[in-house]
Amino acid sequence: MAASVAPRVLLPSAASNSDAAFSLRNRSALLGRRSVVVHRRLRGAAKGSRLVPRAAESVRAEAPRRERGSAIQKTSGKANRTKVADLNEILSERGACGVGFIANLKNKSSHKIVEDALTALGCMEHRGGCGADNDSGDGSGVMTSVPWDLFNNWANKQGLPSLEKEKTGVAMVFLPKNDKASEEAKKVIVNICTKEGLEVIGWRPVPVNESVVGFFAKETMPNIQQLLVKVVKEDNVDDLERELYICRKLIEKAASSEKWSSDLYFCSFSNQTVVYKGMLRSEVLGQFYLDLQSDLFTSPFAIYHRRYSTNTSPRWPLAQPMRLLGHNGEINTIQGNLNWMQSREATIKSPVWRGRENEIRPYGNPKGSDSANLDSAAELLLRSGRSPAEALMILVPEAYKKHPTLSIKYPEVIDFYEYYKGQMEAWDGPALLLFSDGKTVGACLDRNGLRPARYWRTADDVVYVASEVGVLPMDESKVTMKGRLGPGMMITVDLQSGQVYENTEVKKKVASALPYGEWLSENMRQLKPVNFLSSPVMEEGLVLKHQQAFGYSSEDVQMVIETMASQGKEPTFCMGDDIPLAALSQKPHMIYDYFKQRFAQVTNPPIDPLREGLVMSLEVNLGKRGNILETGPQNASQVALSSPVLNEGELETLMKDTALKPQVLPTFFDIGKGIDGSLERALGELCEAADEAVRGGSQLLILSDRAEELEPTRPAIPILLAVGAVHQHLIQNGLRMSASIVADTAQCFSTHHFACLIGYGASAISPYLAFETCRQWRLSTKTVNLMKNGKMPTVTLEQCQKNFSKAVKSGLLKILSKMGISLLSSYCGAQIFEIYGLGQDVVDYAFCGSVSKIGGLNLDELARETMSFWLKAFSEDTAKRLENFGFIQFRPGGEYHGNNPQMSKLLHKAVREKSESAYAVYQQHLANRPVSVLRDLLDFKSDRPPIPVGKVEPASAIVQRFCTGGMSLGAISRETHEAIAIAMNRLGGKSNSGEGGEDPIRWNPLTDVTDGYSPTLPHLKGLQNGDTATSAIKQVASGRFGVTPTFLVNADQLEIKIAQGAKPGEGGQLPGKKVSAYIARLRNSKPGVPLISPPPHHDIYSIEDLAQLIYDLHQVNPNAKVSVKLVAEAGIGTVASGVAKGNADIIQISGHDGGTGASPVSSIKHAGGPWELGLAETHQTLIENGLRERVILRVDGGLKSGVDVLMAAAMGADEYGFGSVAMIATGCVMARVCHTNNCPVGVASQVKSQSFFYVTKRFSLIRGTMQREELRARFPGVPGDLVNYFLYVAEEVRGILAQLGYEKMDDIIGRTEVLRPRAVSLLKTQQLNLSYLLSNVGVPKWSSTEIRRQPVHTNGPVLDDVLLSDPEIKEAIEKEKVVNKTVKIYNVDRAVCGRIAGVIAKRYGDTGFAGQLNITFMGSAGQSFGCFLTPGMNIRLVGEANDYVGKGMAGGELVLTPPENFGFCPEDATIVGNTCLYGATGGQVFARGKAGERFAVRNSLAEAVVEGTGDHCLEYMTGGCVVILGKVGRNVAAGMTGGLAYILDEDDTLLPKVNKEIVRMQRVVAPVGQMQLKNLIEAHVEKTGSEKGAAILKDWDTYLPLFWQIVPPSEEDTPEASADAEIVPTNQMMQSA
Repeated sequence: MAASVAPRVLLPSAASNSDAAFSLRNRSALLGRRSVVVHRRLRGAAKGSRLVPRAAESVRAEAPRRERGSAIQKTSGKANRTKVADLNEILSERGACGVGFIANLKNKSSHKIVEDALTALGCMEHRGGCGADNDSGDGSGVMTSVPWDLFNNWANKQGLPSLEKEKTGVAMVFLPKNDKASEEAKKVIVNICTKEGLEVIGWRPVPVNESVVGFFAKETMPNIQQLLVKVVKEDNVDDLERELYICRKLIEKAASSEKWSSDLYFCSFSNQTVVYKGMLRSEVLGQFYLDLQSDLFTSPFAIYHRRYSTNTSPRWPLAQPMRLLGHNGEINTIQGNLNWMQSREATIKSPVWRGRENEIRPYGNPKGSDSANLDSAAELLLRSGRSPAEALMILVPEAYKKHPTLSIKYPEVIDFYEYYKGQMEAWDGPALLLFSDGKTVGACLDRNGLRPARYWRTADDVVYVASEVGVLPMDESKVTMKGRLGPGMMITVDLQSGQVYENTEVKKKVASALPYGEWLSENMRQLKPVNFLSSPVMEEGLVLKHQQAFGYSSEDVQMVIETMASQGKEPTFCMGDDIPLAALSQKPHMIYDYFKQRFAQVTNPPIDPLREGLVMSLEVNLGKRGNILETGPQNASQVALSSPVLNEGELETLMKDTALKPQVLPTFFDIGKGIDGSLERALGELCEAADEAVRGGSQLLILSDRAEELEPTRPAIPILLAVGAVHQHLIQNGLRMSASIVADTAQCFSTHHFACLIGYGASAISPYLAFETCRQWRLSTKTVNLMKNGKMPTVTLEQCQKNFSKAVKSGLLKILSKMGISLLSSYCGAQIFEIYGLGQDVVDYAFCGSVSKIGGLNLDELARETMSFWLKAFSEDTAKRLENFGFIQFRPGGEYHGNNPQMSKLLHKAVREKSESAYAVYQQHLANRPVSVLRDLLDFKSDRPPIPVGKVEPASAIVQRFCTGGMSLGAISRETHEAIAIAMNRLGGKSNSGEGGEDPIRWNPLTDVTDGYSPTLPHLKGLQNGDTATSAIKQVASGRFGVTPTFLVNADQLEIKIAQGAKPGEGGQLPGKKVSAYIARLRNSKPGVPLISPPPHHDIYSIEDLAQLIYDLHQVNPNAKVSVKLVAEAGIGTVASGVAKGNADIIQISGHDGGTGASPVSSIKHAGGPWELGLAETHQTLIENGLRERVILRVDGGLKSGVDVLMAAAMGADEYGFGSVAMIATGCVMARVCHTNNCPVGVASQVKSQSFFYVTKRFSLIRGTMQREELRARFPGVPGDLVNYFLYVAEEVRGILAQLGYEKMDDIIGRTEVLRPRAVSLLKTQQLNLSYLLSNVGVPKWSSTEIRRQPVHTNGPVLDDVLLSDPEIKEAIEKEKVVNKTVKIYNVDRAVCGRIAGVIAKRYGDTGFAGQLNITFMGSAGQSFGCFLTPGMNIRLVGEANDYVGKGMAGGELVLTPPENFGFCPEDATIVGNTCLYGATGGQVFARGKAGERFAVRNSLAEAVVEGTGDHCLEYMTGGCVVILGKVGRNVAAGMTGGLAYILDEDDTLLPKVNKEIVRMQRVVAPVGQMQLKNLIEAHVEKTGSEKGAAILKDWDTYLPLFWQIVPPSEEDTPEASADAEIVPTNQMMQSA
């Protein structure tokens, strides 16, 4: 290690700015050191070798896994239905990465560009991932222009004539490893080339060094060769490239029937570019390909890419760059994009293909990654004559709506996007795309800017773009420009002209080429809004009849539709979804209930639909989508809708649109001749009718279940089934682009219903019965009286329908956003759902490509379920009111709820009386319950004889595997929270803090207990001396509330909450009435002000960013294990692989049935999957990938007994989480009113009697009073009750283990052979397939106990350790002295100062350190620079920094300035990256330069001065002060509820950029505010030397009126914001806080 630490000398005084120390040799040493760190993640290097045999096994395990999948997914549908994209294939590959390019503007080729690209790639190693052998990279590669000198040199040595540059194509080919197969593949390639008239010059084996390849990668390493061909018949470059493209496509088609087809892959086949890539770590790419070391390998540009795949199955072709693109990101809409691309195949034509379009199909491949498919789509457009920039503007459009700059200055760009909106659905998701066709090199960013991209240009005419700064040594005096790509931005370099085009220049050039605006104004029709009906159209009895026939319940009407109609928003509820899955239920369910919404976690982020809604849109176009390859006015002939929700009048308008030729298709099936086969027949006829209508010219199919009169023998086909079937049929017959589908239906009223219909192909929905229900409700006597008496806000008949529509639209935005999708047009047909309980015949017919792992109802069984609703409308016995099925609220006689009053009574009796017999009654109750979860279909079996219980490991060992759920103090009361923590600490288990910090008073053991009471915690009873109330697991959630350095260093484990079972993909909110003074103190906020937790996307929006947060937490507390909480969904195994490679210690899998304090009903009911499937998939995938030993697997969601624990153990879990049941054991009575603050037993109540503020719909502050003390006093729980419960569960586990003949948990974990299907008769179907849960791919090499006891994963040697070992720094910390140091820093040094801050916080707390560490860093800092700083740390960076600067800082000072000899203008240059100051609770930041996106997000108390920011700055701020001396991006201050900001607005452009939902803008009028602003600017100038700041101070009177002050309601009366406010001395303010 000596060499690697060499550059780390601590300089006693300021160092020179020379970068001599940054030699390539030192760089490599550094990187070598770092890669050892990142990849040595198991118990020392020696033990790593134990995993290699497992790796070999896992490669072999792939085959049986695929067989198993095929058994489950056995297709019984029509043969021609196989073309649709399959979600299983798509989910097996997910990735994220680090990327960049270097380009010489003079088009001057050199080997240095290639060398620099390899160096930069090496500095991005931490953005990539590695397989279980810690050596096989997930992929790295470079794209360059063709190095002709290198190939001519080879040709000369082979005795071949020199190559003609203008006529030669070079193919980089991965051939099959097997020699015979390789020869066969070559023969096929040569034959096709010859047929195409290409002259084969020869095959060149690519020289490689195999010794540097990892074990996994070597197993699958292809035979890598280059084919050189001469294209005789084409003269122009574009035609030549097209010929090579056709040739490649023909070869792929010819090879597809061969056994070795999946082993043949063209990295590139071009006259312009060549791609060298492989399953390699970045630093060995250049060592592996010897060509890259040759001086003859020259190029004017290079794109480089390091991949982090969440899946570790080694596949060389998926390394990047692809043939055109290098993609860092995730396409969330990929399944829809593939289906739509396939639908286009019939219509795509262009003269450039000379009639050969058939030969270049297909355009997508579900087995490829999302990046590979985006590359294919871009390549098709490029080869058809589009420029790379135009192709990417079509595929990945920016958020052009609500864009002040574009609408004022560049309307033609908006017209371009509007035109293509109707032609191509956006490939939506976070993406930084680098691209080149050899003539142009460029980069663009997705519409939401969720990937970092920095660029700079030097005086010697070289342009650089990279995911990070500092990837190359750079003489700052030669840098002439520095910037970053913001959301939706693009930069291109024209290599032939030497021009650099920045964003709007590129787009204006593309958009001005054709008269898009003219075509739109002449041909596009906007659907004008039509007023809602002003009276009902059905009699009351007829409405009831329809509601019964279509499956409505009284809960649906009263809790869902009426809430939406009266309030304009979705209803919220609490606790989890504890009713049986629809397929297991004995009650009839609508078909929608078999579908669960998918959601983003880890590989891609959800979006915030409330605060970042400006990137989202519900607009959709109806009508024919023409040939994408031809542009013209005819393609603009469509109808544009502002949303997919149509009222009756709007549907009527569409019916009259003659250009659309609308055709109504009734959706009923006839059971006159019996139910069996009737539904399938009707679907067949419906599809044929649709087919005929489209071939007859109809561009709008209206599927309608509206009838003059309902007939008992003609029930309606479930509309989702009808829409899905027609959508799939049209895709498979090449007709889908010719028409749009609209559903005119009674069976659609909740947001989930709308989302399902749109996801499976409907462009719009007219929910006629829902609107009629709204009208009937409004006119009912009950409603009229409530409004009269003031018990309900008055709404008109029209308003209630408008409210319903508004609620649906908001709900749709939320559903899109939780998958990270911005545009409804991309969601349409994207099938972002999983199916639980429908059989393969149903899936193949209507939902082809969706995952349905457990099978289920066939079409006849579905027909019977539909009939059970339909008949109620015609039965004499049917009540004159709707039935209440009890799906939401528990009710006697209704649906079974797992958490029911009887269960809680039995449990209370057992734990309070400490009665074994009472616990046995509780067990019996659970054993007799109806089948409600998948594990109820399983039983235990054993081939061993029973053993005495005395031989089984003790209960005291078993309970250490138990944890409680992450329930925040705020959602539940202090009494409950602390009682649970004390109980778990007594047992040696673990409680979880949830979000919101923790009171330090809880960290020390109690020593003052008498008679069960302690003055320290006077509100608790049943205490003992030695009890501690600390939560062993401390949660880091998206709001970062209460996350301070001291909180982090006092944790045994740190949990990163990616998702919550009850509302995955969403944030949360603690209402103002629950924010007491105590809660506010712990969360660094203000009493009575609502606290909003954003969706988890700010620093965990990709796998490499999650890996960075894991690194940050290991940095600040190297002794705490880091866990990542995920929610079960299809593909979670792939996600978990990525998390394991990201260095997490623990992965928690939560089921959809987890609890919550408050969540929208549709989220509780319709998102997330059963933990049984999630756990099985995670355990099996980790084993197959050799990663299972790296992580502890924890599971939670509805666990209630020892049986549940052992089921989870057999499926692979090491630890077991209990949520709702732990609350029940401490006193919860399942009143299900948590969200109202009215808990009758004080479990979920907050707040003593006090004044509070809450923000109304219009965000004015309303004062109220809370009287909840009396409810909290009713809390009945004592820690001993929970202790008793867990000991009973452990004893139950022991009893079952003894019965099965096993002595300890270790013997049963992961052994599914102890499980068998239970003989149980289900009401709806006997077709459920549990083989996935019971399959076994082997067990880990280590026992569960060994896995649980392994040391905390390490970050390895880090710069902080070097600093902490310095004697002067050591002494300064120990003796609170002052020390000054100067140190070199590189971008591979991440989370610098985090560990030092942790050491200080552990010793002195967040505010107790009296010394001073003054450390200056020189260079480019890696991510999370200055994270978790504490007071007394004064950190200066001379250089620049990447993302997450000052994350979670609690004090101290961060100063960032450019080097002294800069060649650029600092206030125009970007100096720090995205998401700086996230969750900061103190300290100051001064940055001389601009910041990226989301600056000061969720800042609580830090102060900052910066000279410009990107979009979304000040988002979710709750305190502190930010001064911005320059331009800002869009959406300023969204969700900002506290703190102040001052923004300089020199050109009067700020107004439209501020999100005024909560805050207001005013000039700086209060003298105290003026003083605050001036003082901060003076400090900024003094510390950074800012010329901008100095100019402002010099001309203060001129500049002061140009500042705006941003003021949230909670700050309106402060002296800084109001000239009339009373000024309170600081010491008094501190005391009152």
